[in-house]
Amino acid sequence: MAQNKVKFGLKNVHYAVATEDEDGVLTYSAPVRYPGAVSLTLDTRGETTEFYADDRVYYATTTNNGYEGTYEAAEMPVSFRTDVLGDILDADGVLTETTNAKTQKIALMFEFDGDVKATRHALYNVSVSRPGTSSSTKTETTEPTTQELSFVASPTVDGVVKRSTTAETPDEVYNAWFTTVFEPAPVVETP
Repeated sequence: MAQNKVKFGLKNVHYAVATEDEDGVLTYSAPVRYPGAVSLTLDTRGETTEFYADDRVYYATTTNNGYEGTYEAAEMPVSFRTDVLGDILDADGVLTETTNAKTQKIALMFEFDGDVKATRHALYNVSVSRPGTSSSTKTETTEPTTQELSFVASPTVDGVVKRSTTAETPDEVYNAWFTTVFEPAPVVETP
């Protein structure tokens, strides 16, 4: 199958709450859709280190510390506020944000469309920060306001930052991408 030449669009954003065991290994709940995707930006984290010898760059190395990003959406779902940000929804339907709320790590999954087939992505160790909020008065036209969520996607304990589908991804993996957080099948060694 042919590879995409271009990418455009953003849709199918999902999150899955992560649970970390005593060894730092993450397991994930079932993914939940986060509707209203407007934009998603990923900026690399890491640095290049250069070693000079013989009057030149003798050796250079880079580190991959994941990404810093933002996700802009129409409106944050209440489920995200309670599941991830630690807000409390009481019996009266009132949402309370507290100073001692503990945010949960998540996997963040999304899709960029392409000229051949959409590419699906998963970030595995994502920490989010509380979003700000704003709005403005209506004028001759009604312009919806969005919310922007900042996050850091770090490597997992085994070094995984992100996985993405390709033209070679089997249909069963591609079609189940937003059903469970993708983990490759373990390699079984034969004696």
